[in-house]
Parts: sequence; C-alpha cells; structure tokens
Amino acid sequence: MKQHWLTLLASVFLSLGGSALAENASLKPYRTGDWKSITKAANGAPIAIHFWGVTCACIKEMPQWGHFVKNNPNAKVVFIQVDDVSVDSIKKMLSKTGLDKANNYYVVAPFDERLRYEIDPQWHGETPTTIMIDKSGNATRKTGLVDFQKLQNALIIKS
Repeated sequence: MKQHWLTLLASVFLSLGGSALAENASLKPYRTGDWKSITKAANGAPIAIHFWGVTCACIKEMPQWGHFVKNNPNAKVVFIQVDDVSVDSIKKMLSKTGLDKANNYYVVAPFDERLRYEIDPQWHGETPTTIMIDKSGNATRKTGLVDFQKLQNALIIKS
C-alpha cells in the first residue's frame, strides 16, 4: 500500500512539474540583448514580432492573433508584452485569446529607451506595433492594427 501511495505522489509531482515547465516555455522574460537571439532563431525565415500591452486598446486585436497563429502553425510569430503588469494577468490574457501556447515574452524591466533602441532606434514604443523581418533580414515596423492577409502572405513560405 505504501508503494502505491509513493507511486501516486510521484506521478502527481511529475505531472505538475511538466505542466509548470510547459507554462514557462510559453512565457519567457524579455531582457536587454534578447532581440538578437529572437531574430536569429528565425534562421533566415520571415518572422513577425508583435509588441502589445495588457492595458493597451490593442488587446481587442489579440483574439485575431490567436486565430492567425492557430490557422498558420508554421508562421514564425513572437509576442512581447511591454506593460508593467503581473505575470498572472499576462497569462490570463494569453489564455483568453488563444495565445497561451504561442512564443510569448514579457518585458522584465520597464520598457525604456535602451530596450526600444536595441529593437528600432526610430521607434518610440507605441503599441500595438508589429515588426516584420523578411527572409533577407529587412525589417519594417507597423504601428496599429495588422492586416492579417498581408501578414499571412509575408510569413508563409511558398514551396
């Protein structure tokens, strides 16, 4: 009987540990220097990096991003939440919009000039903003709502 309880406890512990790891994998801290690693991870493929905030009106667009990611699983998209809010509120928003399994980051320190300059020296940090990087490494910044058809055309590599 004692062996049965130990096995049960071990199973519960492992399952909880596994889900905690999965949660952490989908919401990572964004720090100075991460921009290069995020863009390099695309390995020359087109990528969209979307900056948003829990307290921004841009949250109305987030469910559309959720549909886009679901319908285009091979598209490389990264989400970076820039507001100074709790991780719990970020997770709730991501879950509510279908983006909890997407490639998500949250800014750890205040989203200041140094972080923005590293990303785009001309950007003042307005949200929502999406930066598209094409396969040649050329970046274009779009502030405001995204045209998802254009985004799909830019991100989906034709074979």
